[in-house]
Amino acid sequence: MALNPSYEAIGEGFVRQYYALFDDPAQRPNLVNLYSAESSFMTFEGQQIQGGTKIMEKLNSLGFQKINRVITAIDSQPMFDGGVLISVLGRLKTDDDQPHAYVQTFVLSPIGTSFFVQHDIFRLGLHNSV
Repeated sequence: MALNPSYEAIGEGFVRQYYALFDDPAQRPNLVNLYSAESSFMTFEGQQIQGGTKIMEKLNSLGFQKINRVITAIDSQPMFDGGVLISVLGRLKTDDDQPHAYVQTFVLSPIGTSFFVQHDIFRLGLHNSV
């Protein structure tokens, strides 16, 4: 399969769609449609999760009610299998917590004429230093 020439538009569109769903508690359950039942992996703050159902269990277990997100940068690259690698840098504020920097990386894999999230890595920009 060839490199997808629309990788930047795909990355940008995907990120906007993903966060529109994630940030709206009523829409968040629809994220399950972006993941594969067996072939999706997530690393959330170091915790490894496999499969759409388990990923949604993790996302639904998060205890915040309100989200305020600012996306600083979206960087995308085409992959040789027609997929898209996406890196998101931003700031996230949940409920009454202080805003924190975060980075989230997605690998979108082609499936027919669409994509699914094969890999999703999320990490807050917190540094443990003494």
